[in-house]
Amino acid sequence: MNILFLIGGLILILLGANGLTDGSASVAKRFRIPPIVIGLTIVAFGTSAPELTVSVSSALKGSADIAIGNVVGSNIFNTLMIVGCTALFAPIVITRNTLRKEIPLCILSSIILLVCANDVFLDKASENILNRVDGLLLLCFFAIFMGYTFAIASSGPSKPITDNAQPAEHSAEEEEIKSLPWWKSTLYIIGGLAALIYGGQLFVDGATGIARSLGVSESIIGLTLVAGGTSLPELATSIVAALKKNPEIAIGNVIGSNLFNIFFVLGCSASITPLHLSGITNFDLFTLVGSGILLWFFGLFFAKRTITRIEGSIMVVCYIAYTLVLIYNT
Repeated sequence: MNILFLIGGLILILLGANGLTDGSASVAKRFRIPPIVIGLTIVAFGTSAPELTVSVSSALKGSADIAIGNVVGSNIFNTLMIVGCTALFAPIVITRNTLRKEIPLCILSSIILLVCANDVFLDKASENILNRVDGLLLLCFFAIFMGYTFAIASSGPSKPITDNAQPAEHSAEEEEIKSLPWWKSTLYIIGGLAALIYGGQLFVDGATGIARSLGVSESIIGLTLVAGGTSLPELATSIVAALKKNPEIAIGNVIGSNLFNIFFVLGCSASITPLHLSGITNFDLFTLVGSGILLWFFGLFFAKRTITRIEGSIMVVCYIAYTLVLIYNT
């Protein structure tokens, strides 16, 4: 039965990702909304819905390691595996605003979580806890992020930065975005989100059932299987968006999901009930910070602000290495 959940979840995730990408891209084109804004909001929030569901329900059930491990593991998976795999399918062009503002903000969110989760080191406490004050602080940062996102929407579309940018090429890419009727765009977005959420939940249920039958700890489940399962919507959406010549939706989806996961998902979870960190270590948190820095480094210094296939493969290898270290230390 668990295997059927895995397969069924994957099918729903792929179908949902395709519908969500088409619908959101059409909305961006129709209302002249910058694609990066669509990626940071509608797509990112929708594909992060599985993380929100899993983390909040885990917090309410007292499984803090799954709640936190899900977010930390999902963000590492998003940055290394999703960006890496997406770049293998189609190189990702990154805009100036994304390099200068969104990616640094993503790194900042990881550093904030690192600080909030180090009570033992910073305050000499008996254990590391994300309490309600930490949760409310994260929600405040989320409100700031939303204000910034709406400011982008009001400032007009951003322009991809490459040293030899050709306007004709960008207009050609714009033509590849389908202009759907508003009702069909809405149907695609809502139907895509529903399929992603339900498919992600099915996958997590199947993966968690298999892992627990093998006696794997909750922290490892949260950091790997649950994190990977709840991040499958982001993976599918980003790859489909990149293949459909919407790189801003692909990268915006990853960055928006990471910010949403830390600021909103963990903010809500910690505000509901304090989260005790027992299986999540500084190794995981520093890996989270390092993955964001690696993405920023690749985008800023190599290949004319493009994540190439070589860089994507390096990111995938880094994630595999991280997973192997987790398994080795178990």
